[in-house]
Amino acid sequence: MMGLIQGVVCYLNAPLACVMTASGVGYEIELPIPSFCQLSLNEQTQIYTHLYVREDAQLLYGFIQKQDRDVFRKLIKINGVGAKMALAMLSTLSASELKQAVEQEDDSALVRVPSIGKKTAQRLIIELKGKLVEFGGVAEFGGHGEFFDENVVEYNQMHIIAEVESALMGLGYKEKEAQHAIKQAQLGLETIDISSLLKATLKQLAS
Repeated sequence: MMGLIQGVVCYLNAPLACVMTASGVGYEIELPIPSFCQLSLNEQTQIYTHLYVREDAQLLYGFIQKQDRDVFRKLIKINGVGAKMALAMLSTLSASELKQAVEQEDDSALVRVPSIGKKTAQRLIIELKGKLVEFGGVAEFGGHGEFFDENVVEYNQMHIIAEVESALMGLGYKEKEAQHAIKQAQLGLETIDISSLLKATLKQLAS
């Protein structure tokens, strides 16, 4: 199984990134938002990957931290949790926050994830009990605050907004919901780049 890709970031289209390896092959990889926000155009990167195979497609998912990929693999083994939902969970909650929510049986934390209602959250907590014990604290995983670097490539403002809206809709948020949250998030930002706007918008949606 393809487990690790090293190469240069050729293009970014949230939440997709294309990484060109030394062999000349470019891999298109979908990442959770915190991982995506660590990438910079034309810079070298290393991404831990998971190849997700279904009848109609072969999809590559990637993570900057190996532990995040390991959590992703545990999530997709749960009945009813596909790759998209697992990616949305790791875009909304850090792995440390997810572990804490499960341990404390805090279904309200999981309800923050788009497409997860209260009943689904309660079921996920039951099924995840005892399955995240080997994963450590915030220092290992980092929450959204640690992983939103300022070196993400800057686009013009309209392009940035379109990228953020597309990423949120890919996670399951409705178009109007995403647009409203983006507008509110912009009010608190002096300058806008993809990283800062994604971070601020996610906080807005979680509030």
